[in-house]
Amino acid sequence: MASSFPIERIRNIGISAHIDSGKTTLTERILYYTGRIHEIHEVRGKDGVGAKMDSMDLEREKGITIQSAATYCVWKDTNINIIDTPGHVDFTIEVERALRVLDGAILVLCSVSGVQSQSITVDRQMRRYKVPRLAFVNKMDRAGANYARVGAQLGEKLGHHQVMMQVPIGAEERFEGIIDPIIGKAYYFDGENGEHIREEEVPAEYAEATKKARHDIIEGVANVDDLLAEKFVHDAPISSEELKAAVRRATIALKMTPVFCGSAYKNKGVQLLLDAVSDYLPNPSEVVNEALDQKNNEAKVVLTSDPEKPFVGLAFKLEDGRYGQLTYLRIYQGHVSKGDFIYNQSNQRKVKVPRIVRMHANEMNDVEETYGGDIVALFGVECASGDTFTDGTVNYTMTSMFVPDAVISLAVAPKERTGQANFSKALNRFTKEDPTFRVHRDEESAQTIISGMGELHLEIYIERMKREYGCEVVAGKPQVAYRETITQRGEFAYTHKKQTGGSGQFGRVCGYLEPLPPDAVQHDEFVDDITGGSIPREFIPAVEKGFREALKKGSLIGFPVTGVRYVINDGASHAVDSSEQAFKTAALMAFREGYDAAKPVILEPIMKVEVQAPEDFQGSVVGQLNQRRGTILSTENREGYVVAVAEVPLNSMFGYSTDLRSATQGKGEFTMEFARYSPVPKAEQEAMMKAYREKLLAERK
Repeated sequence: MASSFPIERIRNIGISAHIDSGKTTLTERILYYTGRIHEIHEVRGKDGVGAKMDSMDLEREKGITIQSAATYCVWKDTNINIIDTPGHVDFTIEVERALRVLDGAILVLCSVSGVQSQSITVDRQMRRYKVPRLAFVNKMDRAGANYARVGAQLGEKLGHHQVMMQVPIGAEERFEGIIDPIIGKAYYFDGENGEHIREEEVPAEYAEATKKARHDIIEGVANVDDLLAEKFVHDAPISSEELKAAVRRATIALKMTPVFCGSAYKNKGVQLLLDAVSDYLPNPSEVVNEALDQKNNEAKVVLTSDPEKPFVGLAFKLEDGRYGQLTYLRIYQGHVSKGDFIYNQSNQRKVKVPRIVRMHANEMNDVEETYGGDIVALFGVECASGDTFTDGTVNYTMTSMFVPDAVISLAVAPKERTGQANFSKALNRFTKEDPTFRVHRDEESAQTIISGMGELHLEIYIERMKREYGCEVVAGKPQVAYRETITQRGEFAYTHKKQTGGSGQFGRVCGYLEPLPPDAVQHDEFVDDITGGSIPREFIPAVEKGFREALKKGSLIGFPVTGVRYVINDGASHAVDSSEQAFKTAALMAFREGYDAAKPVILEPIMKVEVQAPEDFQGSVVGQLNQRRGTILSTENREGYVVAVAEVPLNSMFGYSTDLRSATQGKGEFTMEFARYSPVPKAEQEAMMKAYREKLLAERK
C-alpha cells in the first residue's frame, strides 16, 4: 500500500518511444524482475498470451500498444508507478496525458535505428511538460547495434546534453554484459531469464575504456553542475556517491540525459536501468506542480505532497471497465480515503469515493487510502478526462493537457438499424475516454462524422465498436480536414438594412481582413480599432460574434477559415433600428465581402512521413512518395535499410500502407504525423471548388 512508502521512495515514470523500439517488452521485463509477474510473454507471442501490459485483444493481434496501461512494482525499496505509453502517432494523446502526470520518463531508443521521427515527437512532449528522463538504448543484441552512435544522435537530433553512463561488453550477437564505470564493476545476467546478476571485476581488455568512460561522465556532468565542476577544475578526487548525486541533480534540473544500454528481449541490463530510475529520477516532492486558484484570479499555487494539506488530484484518463467507469487519478497534494467526499472543480459536483484501486494492467488491488504522489484509479466517479478534484476547502484547477486538432474525418453509421443504441453508447464512451476522438452530426447530410489523428486511429475505434459493442459499422470515404485562408488584404464596408414595419434592422461595419503570418495559420484575431464611437461599445461583442460565425464556413469549399485578422475601424448605427442581431449579420456579410477581395485559397494538412524499408526497394519507396505529391526531405541508409523522410499531403496518403507493403514484399513500414497546413495546387483547388458548387446546386433542387 502507498502509505508504507515514504515519498522519497516513490517514482512515477512513463516509458515512451518510437513504435517497435521494444518498450512494452521492457515493461514486461521490469514486471518480471520486480516479482509482479511470474513468467514472460512476448508482445507478438506464439503462445497467444501476449504481453501483460497489452491487455486489449486488438493490441495483442496488432502487436502494438493502443491505450497507455498503468501498473506499479517495487524494486529494492522503491515503489515505481509505471505507465507504458503507445509509440504510434495516432495515439499521441495517450502519451500527452501520461506525461502530464508523470515525474520522470524513460526514452527507449533502438540501438540500430537510433532517434526516429516518433522519438522526436515524444521528446517534444517531454519538453512540453518538463519531464526529466533517462535514455535506454535497447536491442543491443541486434546486428548493427551501436550504443555510441545512438548517444551521439541524442545530441545531434534532439539537442540533449547526453552522458553515456555505461560501457557495453561486446555488441550484436556477442553482447554479454555491461560495465558501470562510476563504480568500476562489470555485470553479467545469468539464468534462463537473466534474473541472476553476477558482479565481476572489469575485464582487462575493457580497463582503459572504463577509465575513459568515468572521466567522460565526470566531464559531461561538470559542464552542467557547478558543485562537480568546482572539484573537476581543481583535479580533486571524486567519489562514486558525489558523482551519482551530481548526475541526479543535473538530470532533475533537465540539464542532462543519462544514457543506458541493454537488451530487454535478451534479458540484459534491465535491472541496472531500474537502479538508475531509483538513483536519478525525481520523487514526487522534487517536481514543481502548480494549480490555479480560482478564488484568487487564477493565481499560481505550488502543490506539495504534504498529506495534511487540502486534497488536490487530476483525472487524467478514463476507461470503461467491467464495473463502470474507471477514473485514473494522480494525487498531487493531501490524501483521500475510501468513503470521502471529493469535489469536481469543473462543475462543483460533490461525489463520494466508493472504491480506490491500484492498477496492474487490467487487474486491480484495493487500497483504503492514498497520498500525494500516488497514481490510483477510482470507481463510480463520473467526470471527464482532465478534471481536477479537491476536498472542497480549496477551489484549485490544474492546467489540462495539450490536445492536438483532428486531421481526418469519416462518415459512419451502424450497419443494422437495431445497432443504433449501441452505436451511440460506443461513441459516447470513446469521446469521454479520448479527447482527440471527436464526433459531430453534419446537419446538411444528416450523417454522423467521427474525426481523429489518422486512419489507424479511426480504424481501431470502428473495430472496437464491432468487438466491444457488437455493432458493425459502415464507413464512408475518409475526409481530410481542409481549411481556407486569405493571401492578401481585403477591404469591406457593409451596411445591413432591413425595414419590416415597426422597428427595422440597421448596422454598418467597415474595416479590412489581412492574413496572419504563416506560423499562425491555425489561429485568428479580432481587432477593434473603432474610435469616436461610430459603432457603440455594446455592439462590438456582436460584431466579433458575426466574425466568429463567418469563420466556421468559408465560401470556397465550405471548410473553416483560419489565419485571418479581422480589423474594424469604422461603421454606423441607428438610434432605434440598431441591435445586436443587426450588427452580427452586418459583420458576417462584411467578412464575406472582404473575404472575396482577399484572394482566398484552400489549405490542406501536410504530413511528415518516415518510411523504412530494405535498401533493395529504395527506388520504389521514393517513387511512390513522389507519385503522391511528396517532397523528399532526406534519405539515409542504415544497416541495409533505407529511411526516407518526406512531407506528403494527407489526401494522397489514403491506402498507402497497402501500396507500401506490396512494393516492399511486406517489409516496409511507415509512421506519419501532422506537420503543417499548406495551399492546395491551383488545378486541384479549381476542381474542389467546382465539386462544392455542384453539391450546393444539387442540395437546392
